[in-house]
Amino acid sequence: MYSSYIYILECSDGTYYTGVTENVYKRFDEHQEGKHFGSYTYNRRPVQLVYYCHFMDMEQAITFEKKIKKWSQAKKLALIEGRYKDLPNLAKKNFQKKDKL
Repeated sequence: MYSSYIYILECSDGTYYTGVTENVYKRFDEHQEGKHFGSYTYNRRPVQLVYYCHFMDMEQAITFEKKIKKWSQAKKLALIEGRYKDLPNLAKKNFQKKDKL
């Protein structure tokens, strides 16, 4: 088992990038320096590290990363801001019931 981190970067265009790594600060520097041409963050620099979470199991980190990538901007922001009680409500869809004529 390898220790790992999931992390969220806020890009210069206001979008979020979520990733997983064994060394969060080294990986942040790679994003900031544009080490990987053509990557999502390359043309959205500068980026800011806004959230990270440590995992003792890489597989668990990857599983959580995949979940976060599917979340809305609002739900990611709640996680970043530590508003954990808001996360379940942000996962629910608000469907309006149409009256039948």
